[in-house]
Amino acid sequence: MSGTQKPIRWWLLSVIIAVAILSILIIRILDMDHRQSKVFWTAVVVVFTAVLGVLWLLGFSRFRWRTKLTTLVIAILGIFLGVNLFQFKGFSGDLVPIFEWRWRDEPTTLRQDPSNTSDPQISIADYPQFLGQHRNGVVTGIKLNLDWDTHPPKLVWRQPIGAGWSGFAVVGNSAITQEQEGDWEKVVCYELHTGEVKWSHKDQARYDMAPAGLGPRATPTISGNRVYTVGSTGILNCLDFETGEPLWTTNTFEDNKADIPPWGVSVSPLVFDELVIVSAGGAVAYHKETGEIVWTGYRTQSGYSSPLLTTLAGTEQVVIFNQGLITAHEPLTGKLLWKQPWVQTYAECVAQPVPIPDDKLLVSTGYGVGAKLYQLSRNSTDQFDVSIVWETIYLKAKFTNIVHYEGYLYGLDDGILACVNPVNGARQWKSGRYGHGQTLLISDVLLVTTESGEVALIEPDPERHIEHARFAAVTGKTWNTPALAGPYLLVRNDREAACYQLPVIDTTTNTGTD
Repeated sequence: MSGTQKPIRWWLLSVIIAVAILSILIIRILDMDHRQSKVFWTAVVVVFTAVLGVLWLLGFSRFRWRTKLTTLVIAILGIFLGVNLFQFKGFSGDLVPIFEWRWRDEPTTLRQDPSNTSDPQISIADYPQFLGQHRNGVVTGIKLNLDWDTHPPKLVWRQPIGAGWSGFAVVGNSAITQEQEGDWEKVVCYELHTGEVKWSHKDQARYDMAPAGLGPRATPTISGNRVYTVGSTGILNCLDFETGEPLWTTNTFEDNKADIPPWGVSVSPLVFDELVIVSAGGAVAYHKETGEIVWTGYRTQSGYSSPLLTTLAGTEQVVIFNQGLITAHEPLTGKLLWKQPWVQTYAECVAQPVPIPDDKLLVSTGYGVGAKLYQLSRNSTDQFDVSIVWETIYLKAKFTNIVHYEGYLYGLDDGILACVNPVNGARQWKSGRYGHGQTLLISDVLLVTTESGEVALIEPDPERHIEHARFAAVTGKTWNTPALAGPYLLVRNDREAACYQLPVIDTTTNTGTD
């Protein structure tokens, strides 16, 4: 006599699913320090629920073994099918896994007729280094036409590009960036108006680390007839601007016996006087003509920020935001002027410090840490005094950069645009999910590149969030900083680059041109 089949324990599976849903709801409701924590714990719940589901199926469901094995095989086949249909493309800035269709169309080269892309009446302003002329994310001398319905941006060219998170540096008709090709890091000079390659230089180097990804991270610096670049393993190149021929090269981290940061070297070189200043286990300066070390500053663990030249308390200085420490050095000698500890957590120190009038300096990072505003002064012994004016969690710049405009701070707070009053650190507003993109101030308007590859124009209004226009510039995860040379906007990510001619206002006649 065969035994009677006992009823399936659906109630147990229902409990597992209900607990998972409740846990996810609680995670979403809880006021965690940053969204990455919510993503992490949500992933933990999903994985744990899947494991419990398999245990229920095999050990507690009361299905017959044939049904158990059939269900398990179907699940495995589903996973196998998913792996073959989709490919893992890294993580977003919030650590959400990114999957893409394996047979998606790859970027193709699109160009306008070069004879129609150059307007001789519009002079092209140089964008020679990371975040523009003064490394503050501010571009002046051009006023954008905000009516993109009537005067939309014009595509000049769009084409595939090697992997990497470098931005463009532009002088004249040359746009220079860094990218990965196999086991080689390349410095590539493109013709601004056509996208054609003028020259390229390559070094045998490769840095690929999840979730940061593959390729060089730093933006080149153009100074005179020289191009200075830092690769993801610390290779510092001095190249001829016209030909790309190497004039000298060295590895900054090997020179200084320093450890490469976990997510690769991302420091963009700063040229000052006869020096090229980088961060390799702390600030270090090389002679820009010979590549010899001129001075070595305070030793510490390198972060992901780049040296900034500014004047605070009447003294010109180079400020570097390293991992867990902010330092300031006398530019010509490397003498330590002051230092301030930063929150030592797993949060990477990436965003550029922002000088604010009256000898103040804003520093910010993500992962729930937030921002601090420092006051600099000189005491009776002529030493620097550094005090904290305020600190807030309402401005968490993960790897974006904050701009200061007409008395207010604007930046992506963990992917959402925010305006903060620098007087007291109070948040004016927070609105608009742009992801972990980048921000430039173009005279009187914010240009935001979103993490998904769109470009948006935002009114820097302390009272409310006003978005004027947006368009899709490139596709895929876009962490790279944009560059604006005259009316020409260069946007890129780890797979494609594009140049657009933005409509501008002729200030002499107050009319729009495109």
